[in-house]
Amino acid sequence: MEKLARATGGRVITSIHELTKEDLGKAGLVEERKIGDDKMTFVEKCTNPKSVSIILRGGTEHVVDELERAMNDALHVVGVAVEDKMLVPGGGAPEVELALRLRAYASTVGGREQLAIEAFADAMEIIPKTLAENAGLDQIDSLVALRSAHEKGKKSAGSDMDTSKPVDMLKLGVVEPLRVKTQAIQSAAEAAVMIIRIDDVIASKSRGPGGAPDAGGMPGGMGGMGGEDFE
Repeated sequence: MEKLARATGGRVITSIHELTKEDLGKAGLVEERKIGDDKMTFVEKCTNPKSVSIILRGGTEHVVDELERAMNDALHVVGVAVEDKMLVPGGGAPEVELALRLRAYASTVGGREQLAIEAFADAMEIIPKTLAENAGLDQIDSLVALRSAHEKGKKSAGSDMDTSKPVDMLKLGVVEPLRVKTQAIQSAAEAAVMIIRIDDVIASKSRGPGGAPDAGGMPGGMGGMGGEDFE
């Protein structure tokens, strides 16, 4: 009822005795149609609809569930783009540019931290490599071409899935909301940090007091023997 009121411009009332002309909504067409085995009422040609319905159809229930998931993702992405009004080029362009900047920064750091930063840069390039693989393109050739384009200052260059050549994603209209991109990178980094922390905890528990390895399989005594010397 609320969605119907938003679509037609009418108002929901609790009693028919309170109905006035101002409460009525408008629609150009109202009819019942049969979709599959279900009968549905269609309200169309509204003046200024603020609510719409999307019908998803598929051969099986699994297909419909996948369509619903994809539609929800698409609607949320569009909503984020409208709210923030901030976009970045797609096609792996942001990841390649980030990897380029990270490697440039790593060379100024040195030491073990440099290796960690370079590993982070390698992880960033997984996105364009996966895009190329899904499109049936050569990962190495596609990535090398993207790196070359970004080194020349083409920050919005991404992989064209049809030609495998770097092209300006902004001109093609291939964009992504900035919030989605930053959230993905942040979530991936947090997951990696969590795994490293768990690994550190397991490694520390495998050592005894003073940092020495726990007894049980190490030289200096076997379980049940009390560490006595035998000849």
